[in-house]
Amino acid sequence: MAETLCDALVVGAGLGGIYQTLKLRALHLHVVCIESAPEVGGTWYWNRYPGAMSDTESYLYRYSWDKEDLQTYPWDKHYLYQPDILRYIKHVVDKHDVRKQILLDTTMETATWNEQEERWVIKCNTGKVFSARYLVNALGILSKPNYPNITGLQNFQGDLIHTTSWPEIDLSSKRVGVIGNGSTGIQVLTALAPKVKKLISFQRSPQYSVPSGQGPVTKEYRAWVNNNYDDIYEQVWKSSTAFGVPEVSRPTMSVSPEERREIFEQVWNQGNGFRFMFSAFGDLTTSVEANQEACKFIHSKIDEIVKDPKKAKALKPTELYARRPLCDNGYYEIFNRDNVEIVDLRQKPITEVVPAGVKLSDDTIVELDTLVLATGFDALDGSYLRVAIKGQQGRTLRDHWKGGATTYAGVACAGFPNMFVISGPQGPFANFPCTIESEVNFVTECIERAENGTGYIVAKAEAEKDWLDLCNHLTEGSVFKSTRSWIFGQNIEGREPSVKFFFGGLAAYIARTKDEVDAGFPSFDLMDRPRI
Repeated sequence: MAETLCDALVVGAGLGGIYQTLKLRALHLHVVCIESAPEVGGTWYWNRYPGAMSDTESYLYRYSWDKEDLQTYPWDKHYLYQPDILRYIKHVVDKHDVRKQILLDTTMETATWNEQEERWVIKCNTGKVFSARYLVNALGILSKPNYPNITGLQNFQGDLIHTTSWPEIDLSSKRVGVIGNGSTGIQVLTALAPKVKKLISFQRSPQYSVPSGQGPVTKEYRAWVNNNYDDIYEQVWKSSTAFGVPEVSRPTMSVSPEERREIFEQVWNQGNGFRFMFSAFGDLTTSVEANQEACKFIHSKIDEIVKDPKKAKALKPTELYARRPLCDNGYYEIFNRDNVEIVDLRQKPITEVVPAGVKLSDDTIVELDTLVLATGFDALDGSYLRVAIKGQQGRTLRDHWKGGATTYAGVACAGFPNMFVISGPQGPFANFPCTIESEVNFVTECIERAENGTGYIVAKAEAEKDWLDLCNHLTEGSVFKSTRSWIFGQNIEGREPSVKFFFGGLAAYIARTKDEVDAGFPSFDLMDRPRI
């Protein structure tokens, strides 16, 4: 098949890919966006499981640059569920006439850098071949599902469902088991509890969760947000997490035990995981002693909410409060229902899945009609490792990332000219829409600089190494390193753990990338050669 020429190919039509397509179109480049799904939305198209919800409040889970939409687009809850977010993304695509740039049902299978022509050759599942000067991969941070390494999964005779591929199914008369209790697991368990005959939660590593504060939005609240949007975003861009919550510096142990509990109680009642972690005290992520105080408070809340002491004990984590902070809409409360049970895998691990259900170490078989795998994702680099991407000298991205994924500023890789990633490894640990905007803005600056020069730009190896060293340095003293979390890639068996985020905060990331632009892109090679 003949090659289709374009200036830029964007892979993925989620929040990142859509914004990147718009930004490159504004540079008057011929840009094409391909998307493997039959509709736009990215992770919000695929993740249709019951209860799927953003953990960012509604007024910030959107693009900041469409001022009209900020004022007029409707949202009636404090947090958006998956259908709400997908509807919003479709609205943006249609409003800004992006569909004409998007090819749906089209998956990138290989991408190869042609050294002679200085173009990327991208082959797709449809047989279509693109030749592009720039390649921007917006494959998504949470798109490749992670399946647990449990013997016998394929032998289960009931419905086996991964939350990333939720079917149209009636579970009202079913005995449903759920493996996994991270963000996805907590959401799906909470949503299924009142709808199924019996619900069994299999928990190996229970996690801390706090209320989200989900509920209807009043007209007065929406009016306040609309009137203050400029100030809200001014603070967001100056913050570390970009979640719109206060980020205090007060040490946990600087107040009395009574005052400490009162402060924890206040942020608990206000809702939001990032508020609980960053708005009560300033050292929960750096001081073990401080973190243990947060753990004790949440343990006390579990005891207060869950009436059955055995269930409460099984729900209490023994590790520190040191993962991406979770929030929920009545999670602990579901364990007071007669139809909800919990299996503590710390006491009785799963030995195998059998046709009738799940077999435990004491030879008990938990009989099930449906088994749900809420086991998360091969986050960040997993989406890229399943595609054959070859850069200079035929070196693959898989080889480049063999010892752990590395980038410069979360967006560029040494040895891969004119190629960028959005939401890639070592990008900011912050609210995703704001992170995406910041990264896309920087990538656009890089491409614009290349366009004003020779049309060629590639990150320097030393810049990539320096960025990795910085990201590792920023984790020193962090309690996050104490848990086996997807944040460090430790949820994937056989994968070398590595730092996945820039923990310096969004404001620092924006400042560093601005300095890079203002200094003339010293971290990149801009070859002095004629464009082919």
